[in-house]
Parts: sequence; structure tokens; C-alpha cells
Amino acid sequence: MTALSYQSGEPFPLGATADEHGVNFAIYSENATGIELCLFNTLEDDTESIKITLKERTNHVWHAYVPGLRPGQLYGYRVHGPYEPEAGHRFNPNKLLIDPYAKAVAGELQWHDDVFGYQIGDPQQDLSYNVRNSAPYIPKCVVINDAFDWGEDRSPRIPYHESVIYEAHVKGLTQLHPDIPDEIRGSYAAIAHPAIISHLKKLGITTIELMPVHFFIEDRHLVDRGLSNYWGYNTIGYFAPDARYSSSGVMGEQVAEFKQMVKTLHKEGIEVIIDVVYNHTAEGNQYGPTICFRGIDNLCYYRHTENPRYYMDYTGCGNTLNTRMPYVLQLIMDSLRYWITEMHVDGFRFDLAATLARELHEVQKLGAFFDIIHQDPVISRVKLIAEPWDVGEGGFQIGKFPPGWAEWNGLYRDCMRNFWRGGDNQLAEFAQRLTGSSDLYQNDYRSPGASVNFITAHDGFTLRDLVSYEQKHNEANEDDNTDGANDNYSCNYGVEGETDDPEILQIRARQQRNLLATLLLSQGVPMILAGDELGNTQFGNNNSYCQDNEISWIDWSKADNELFEFVCAAVAFRRSHPAFSRKRWFQGQPIRGIGVEDIAWFSHDGFQMDEEKWNDSMAKTIGVCLNGLGLRCLNENGEKMTDDNFYLIFNAYDGPITFTLPEAKFGDNWRVALSTMPLHYGKEEIRSGTQVPVEPRSFLLLQCPNGSAGKKPPVSLPEIADK
Repeated sequence: MTALSYQSGEPFPLGATADEHGVNFAIYSENATGIELCLFNTLEDDTESIKITLKERTNHVWHAYVPGLRPGQLYGYRVHGPYEPEAGHRFNPNKLLIDPYAKAVAGELQWHDDVFGYQIGDPQQDLSYNVRNSAPYIPKCVVINDAFDWGEDRSPRIPYHESVIYEAHVKGLTQLHPDIPDEIRGSYAAIAHPAIISHLKKLGITTIELMPVHFFIEDRHLVDRGLSNYWGYNTIGYFAPDARYSSSGVMGEQVAEFKQMVKTLHKEGIEVIIDVVYNHTAEGNQYGPTICFRGIDNLCYYRHTENPRYYMDYTGCGNTLNTRMPYVLQLIMDSLRYWITEMHVDGFRFDLAATLARELHEVQKLGAFFDIIHQDPVISRVKLIAEPWDVGEGGFQIGKFPPGWAEWNGLYRDCMRNFWRGGDNQLAEFAQRLTGSSDLYQNDYRSPGASVNFITAHDGFTLRDLVSYEQKHNEANEDDNTDGANDNYSCNYGVEGETDDPEILQIRARQQRNLLATLLLSQGVPMILAGDELGNTQFGNNNSYCQDNEISWIDWSKADNELFEFVCAAVAFRRSHPAFSRKRWFQGQPIRGIGVEDIAWFSHDGFQMDEEKWNDSMAKTIGVCLNGLGLRCLNENGEKMTDDNFYLIFNAYDGPITFTLPEAKFGDNWRVALSTMPLHYGKEEIRSGTQVPVEPRSFLLLQCPNGSAGKKPPVSLPEIADK
């Protein structure tokens, strides 16, 4: 083994930092007794060519500076210490470990018994000790050159109330797109390809939310069955963009490719949010592999039960990161800052975010994690979106995150699905969800933008499947169809799955439009699942986490172009009318000077809703009048914002309903702006008191001119009412 001179180096920053003369290495471990830096010549090396013992230790950080090393150097660590699982220590220097602060990782984990710290098959199970070298099977960290010409790149900084989010998987969105060259499909470069950008801009998307791009590990039980962790919620490298999505290389090129993607999207005015998994790691429970945190300092990085041999599992993934420990909190904060300052992302969606709030066993809204983020001058200024639940006791925390946070609104999803399939007792909640869920967010002085509304997401049915299947069909996952949610609030309208029945197809097409129109005209932030605008199907699979194939990839060749045009029109309408993206809550009170409420609710007879009507368990239809003079806010020029008046009619009955328009003070010269009915009303005015026939399971939006000061410029809408 070659010898190499080295110096003491610095304890900060953590990770591997290159300069023109060499590389500084720094790694945290409180309980280790010794750490060795291992240098590799190639990815194929079975063992390190150089091993350097880190002799300097500053406040639990071990460090060294190695002159002569350059970007592209492969490395890992071996960490010495007690192997005492019952005391929470699982040190094993026979196991090569990934640097938690690695900016790039090359190669993928090759599953082998030697990547486990214990001896597979030993009667003592994880209490046994495995002396075999794991280096041949472990990915290698890469020292990177972090130089990149960002030019004049700036974040679009789109306010929540003006945002339209598009949740997408890097590979799933691009793998089958016919206009993307084969050599970059499924990559960061493909996301930045003109074909994808054109699609996003025509659709009106302001913000793309990418499913996990941090370096992750494929689960052994999936690999053994020929499956994969397609979604990527199995993170092990919180600073490294996953090289699976790189078309340019794995030796640091993936970092530059990701940056170029962000730069290109920013130039087009599109924000980039990434889905992050700081609640658990890919090392699993006590029977998992030793590839990073477990071998560096198991007792510090993870939450343990009273018996430290075992892990607290609030995530359903075997372990939970210990956010009570200062260095673990530092890891998360450093990672977030890195992705903002160095990778230029515009925000984060936090997977199972309630886990991060757990101080002990209770979920604490103002836990250390949120205190630190709130005061951080970098992190606090980007979009922070919580998935506000985990699988532990008391983990459903929707509406309970601090000001400054937005949340995935699962109650919105369930209510809208149930309403449109004709569920009973839905009207009161429907009204709450349509108007921004003030019952969840207003008391914390948050705005309607705190509610990220969605009908579908990666986890569950696609929109087309939501109206085509009543049961999940996850047989391809090889879990006997036991995985995935059982209650999807879905409906197949007479046939399970695909059909040629024109009547059923018409109902399904209309219901997709109903759900999307409702989403895009609700207060809050709409989030569209990539492919829903095209009628994409997963063939009834509502848990495609392990399907890296045509089940999960968007099939652009079968796009429903009429649906796409409808969604484009609905998004454009929302973005041109501030009445549907309010910054402040409705007050339900008359507006001074005109005596008409900012919002009013009507039954089909044209009279305002009373308590009896709200409590009618069988009611499935309602009209809503939005007064464009009641926005109560100023535009960027300091002018009072106003808009036209709008009347929204929702009919979730399976039969036609005749609506009588309300009295003239709410509007007297209505025109059809958007409709999911095949009936085409044309452009003629519809007067107050007119009886308007509304077909079964249909939505109708009427528009009445109002003052124009402060309004956004109108957009040109295609003729869509008859599609």
C-alpha cells in the first residue's frame, strides 16, 4: 500500500474540500476511537490503494489535509470503535463507509453479505461480528470541482399564491418522450431539454417539484426480486445528486449536469423544488447494512429505543434520524444550505416531515429543527413544504406546522375525490377546502398559500386511474397486492380498468376535468402530478415505488391532447385572475360601498345557503360567487387589486340539475369561461335569474366583468366548452 504525506488540516467544512494544492477531509464521530481515510484509484478496486490514519480531532471532528490530491479522487472511510450493539455501538473497520458530506458518489451498492456489520446466518444475528472487507461492494465518494459558471442566474422567487407546482420523477417524465435524444433520456439534462420546457411553459407550470434526487440505495429485497427503489425515498447521500440521472458521467459530472438543469429552468422562469428525505436513511433497522452513518457513529445519528440495540421507527423504514443531536441537525441544515447556495434550488418538499418535529416521542411543533430553520437567513427564504405526517403515534400533523411552511393538504385530496364521486356529507368540508382550508391554517396567521392542494401525487392512483379503478392492482410489486392504500375514494363508473364503452369513457373524461378544474380554481397552491394532464395511467397500480418501467414512465405517445388543452386553459385562467389565487382569506362579509359579500354560497334555486342546506347530507351541488372587488390587497405597483366576478357551479349528482343564477347585485351579464360539459353555451350573455341546465357530474364557470384596476392582463383561451 503506497504511503502519502499529509497535514493536520481543518475541521471545517465537513466533507472533502479541494483547493489548488490538495484536499481537506473532515468527518464527525463522537464515539469513534480511530478513523482511516481510504483512497481508491478506480471504482473496480477491491481495496484502497492508500490508507491515511486521521490523527487530528477537534470537537468530535476528525480531519486531515492531503497535498497533491485533485477533483475526481475516489475515497471512503473506515471507522474504529466498540462493536457493542446492545450499547448502541456498531463500529466495524472492515466496512468501507460513505462520507455523509460527499458531494458526489460513484457506483451503486452491490448487495453482498459482506456489506453487513454482522455475520449473516449467525445464531446471534446482529450481535455477531463480520470481519470481511466490504469495499468491493460499496459506492465510492468523489472529490468534486465545485466551480460552475452560473452567469446571472437568479431564483424566479415566485410567491406561493402565484405558484403552480408540477410533481415529477426525473426518469418517469423523460424516458419515453419522443423528442428527447436517447442518450439523455431519464436524466437531469432531459428535464432541461426544450421539449420538456416547452411542455411546462405551455401548461403554465411555475415550479417543478422533483422526486428524490439525493443519492439513494436500492433495497436488497427489491433487487433480489428483479425490482428497484424507483421513487428513491431511501437516501444515503444528502449532498450528492444521484448519478443514475446523469447522462454526462459519475465522477462529479452529475453535479454540473444538475446545476445546468437548474440554470436552464431558471432562465425560463421555472423554479426547482426537490423532495428530500431527512427522516430516515437507507441503512434500515438493526438487520440493515453498514454503509455510512451506522458505522460512523450509530448511537449519535439514529434514534433508539430504551434498548439501544433497536431503532425508533416513525417512518416505516426501519430507523429515524436523531434530530435531537446537534451534529445531526447540522448535517440537515448544511445539506439544505448547500442545495440552495451551491445548487441553486428554490425550495424543498420534506418527506414525512412530522418525524423531524419529534423531540422525544411527541411531535413538537416548535422543535429544534423548526427553530433553526426559522432563524436561518438562507433556508427560511425558500419554499418549505411539509408532508405533514409520519407513521408514528400522533404523526398526523396537518395544519400544525409553523408560519413560513406550506403543507401537502391530504384532507383536500380526500374531500375533493369523495365529493366528485358523489359522497354524502361533503358540502361543508368542500367549501372549506375550496377556499384554502382556513380551518387548518388561518389561526396560525398563515395565508391560503400554506395549503398545497392536490388530487393525486406520486403515492397513489394517477388521475386517470382514479376514475377507472375501484381497487388497487399492485400485483407487479410482488407483495400479493397487500401494499398501497386500500381506500382511494375512487370510482370506475361501471367497469374496472380499461373499457371501450363510450358512455363510461365520457364520464371518466368529464370527471378528470372536474377534478382538475376544481384543483386549479381552489384557493391555495395547486399541485399537478406529472402525466395527469395527458391522461397517463399506471394500470391501476397505486404504489409504483418499485416499478422502473412502463408502469411508472409517462407514455407520451398516448397523450390525451384534448385533456391537455383543457388543463392549459384552466391554468392560464387561474394565473390571469387573482380571484383564484388570493393572498388573504375570504371574510364572508359585505364589501364597503357595494354591500355584496366577497364570497357567497348558493343552492341550485338561486338562494343563498342556509344552515339546513349546509347540513343536508344528500346535497351534492352548490354555486359559489366570488366578488372581484373583495381581494383586499395591492399589486406590485401598490395599486388596489380587483378582478371580475365569477360564479362557479359544481354538480356532483349523477343526474342533471337546473341552476337559477342569483340576483343581479352579484352579477348580471355572465358568460361561460370554463365548462366540463359537452353542451356549448357560446359567448352570449346570461342574465341574473336565468335558469341554466347543468349536466350530470359537471362543472361550470361563469364570468361577469368588473373593475379592471390592478388586474393581471387577460389570456386568450381556446374554445374548450364543447370538448
